[in-house]
Amino acid sequence: MLFRLSDITKSYGGNEILRGVSVQINPSEKVGLVGRNGAGKTTIFRLLTGSESPDTGEIVKINGLKLGLLEQHVDFAVDETVHTAALSAFKHIHDLEAEMRQLETKMQTDHSEAVLDRYAEVQLAFEQADGYSYAAKAEAILLGVGFSQDMWSMSTTTLSGGQRNRLGMARLLLSNADVLLLDEPTNHLDVDAVEWLEEHLQTYDRAYVVISHDRYFLDRTTDRIIEVENGRTVSYKGNYSKFLVERALRREQQQREYENQQALINKTQEFIRRNLEGQKTKQAKSRRNMLERMERLDAVPSEKSGGNFKLKKVERAGNNVLTTEELEIGYPGVSLASGINISLHRGGVLGIIGANGTGKTTLLRTLLGELRELSGRIVWGTKTNIGYYSQSLTDLYDGNTVLLELRRVAPMVETVELRSFLARFLFFGEDVDKKVSDLSGGEKGRLALAKLIYSQKNVLVLDEPTNHLDIPAREALESALDEYPGTIITVSHDRFFLDRIATQMFSFERDGRVLEYPGNYTEFHDWKGKSEPSAVAGGQLIGSSVALHNKENSHADPVASAAGNKPSLSKNERQKLESRIAEIETMIPEVEAEAAELTNQMSRPEIAADFPKLNELTKRHSDVTKSIQGLYSEWQEAVDRLKKDDKT
Repeated sequence: MLFRLSDITKSYGGNEILRGVSVQINPSEKVGLVGRNGAGKTTIFRLLTGSESPDTGEIVKINGLKLGLLEQHVDFAVDETVHTAALSAFKHIHDLEAEMRQLETKMQTDHSEAVLDRYAEVQLAFEQADGYSYAAKAEAILLGVGFSQDMWSMSTTTLSGGQRNRLGMARLLLSNADVLLLDEPTNHLDVDAVEWLEEHLQTYDRAYVVISHDRYFLDRTTDRIIEVENGRTVSYKGNYSKFLVERALRREQQQREYENQQALINKTQEFIRRNLEGQKTKQAKSRRNMLERMERLDAVPSEKSGGNFKLKKVERAGNNVLTTEELEIGYPGVSLASGINISLHRGGVLGIIGANGTGKTTLLRTLLGELRELSGRIVWGTKTNIGYYSQSLTDLYDGNTVLLELRRVAPMVETVELRSFLARFLFFGEDVDKKVSDLSGGEKGRLALAKLIYSQKNVLVLDEPTNHLDIPAREALESALDEYPGTIITVSHDRFFLDRIATQMFSFERDGRVLEYPGNYTEFHDWKGKSEPSAVAGGQLIGSSVALHNKENSHADPVASAAGNKPSLSKNERQKLESRIAEIETMIPEVEAEAAELTNQMSRPEIAADFPKLNELTKRHSDVTKSIQGLYSEWQEAVDRLKKDDKT
């Protein structure tokens, strides 16, 4: 056990958030903490870190437990750079290194056994703490979370909020904490950085607990899910997808038990009513006492509580909803992407992904006419009626109430109908009289979606529609969009959402290319992993765009339609890969032997006393360590490519 919460309760202003929560986390567990916004997930983190105290209950931690919390607002020293801020996680190694340098200076004049023994102790501790490779580890993590090498010298005072949070993430991953507490770790990361973080956590050898609305991320990084619901917690083995299955089974069982208990209660109450004053008075009183002692079961919460996003009927548009020809987007003098060719048919769903700043939102704004295309052509089909959901929520008027804001798109509709529709989006009773300016981000997101859906548009252009929604609301939105008869274009980093609704994918790559693919996110991701970016099989390279979808049949086999039924590796390419794998397997033992010999040399007293020589060996050891890491990475990549090719 690392820590345990036992029968914890916590209230704020008379509102009970946690009521009898019991949770235990063990070494190396990878746990996802899920639940509605406001369910108490972040409160549990605050209780663990000691920033708040429970009203009742007990929190037990092992002695010396080191918790690492990903905070939403990260502070750095005034004089820190990106690079030094990341390295600050290794203060204990810095202290060892500083003592080594002091001892090295001292050994130039003092060759006593005490000094040499102390130096040997410190050097051993330094080596065991990965002192010779910590800088390389820090730099690899900086690159992973999106800080390129030319950004390492930037002062932390010049970083944006998102960059500060990413740097805080890097520092936390380097902190060597016993348990990481990660609250929405993917919030400020683009798709590439999220995928890197997933791979990093998959090999992380310590425990962590993650709060996230990113269900795809939870699927790839957790082996246990704890749900916070109605102030209590329930634990499930497995990742998020397994949790959904197990929760459904558990709720079915819970509902049966509840219904059986209600039937027993009703039958018993009827017996008591009929016999309390009759011959069976004693039995009736006994059963009444039994009912009073009975622990009542809770009914299963209604699934509709996530929000019923039922869509109204829309006018049928023409078959070809959107076509672009050699489209170039950007700003005067700044081209973000060119050669973009889109063919979107009625009922299709185009999902758009890519790194921050590559042009996703710019494409939407260009398609909507808010920005002028730099070159090329945009053709919207007949009878298209476009509705736009902006992640900035700029279409909401702060001075309106919730009800008046919905009335902007339905001025002649009865108030009763509008209130009923808003209730489907979790605006109940007096909620409809709240000012827009007083709403939370999630409430504003739900209101903006309510307006868009009620307006009966036959084309929805959605910019990060799930950003402000919790998981139940996302699931409800997905269910509605599944049945939506119109056409959808959506930018989203929510890969689970894109898996559920997308029929074709559009990816803005860091190198300026734009990849299009027929299928959802996972199908695109798997295909991309099998294809070399420099030679996309069957793709037509036009400017910076690679068009890959089959316009005649969007459900054709992805690999076959993209590659013309050819294997993803030619015979010559396969032979080269196999040869390179064999070569690397020969090289690795040789380079590892060199690293071991360098470590041995650095531990010798005569070398330790020769600072220039020691410095030279230390730098060489660092270079060799990087070479080993590079060889293992190249070997794994080559082996994975062969395995994927074998499956095609």
